[in-house]
Amino acid sequence: MLVRLEKCEIALAHTTRTNEELSDVVAQQELKISKLERRVDMLMSREAEREAQGTEYVADQRPPHW
Repeated sequence: MLVRLEKCEIALAHTTRTNEELSDVVAQQELKISKLERRVDMLMSREAEREAQGTEYVADQRPPHW
């Protein structure tokens, strides 16, 4: 009976450690996603301003020899 209890405790300890590791990964991903969302919002805002001004992005312009 003690052997089964020890195996259960070991399994629980491994599961707890894995859960904590996954929680850390999720927290890191949340920070990265938030940062990327802010960047996308900034780029979308910048693009909307550019379109509202009617200016063409330099990379979208054809070279003079075309």
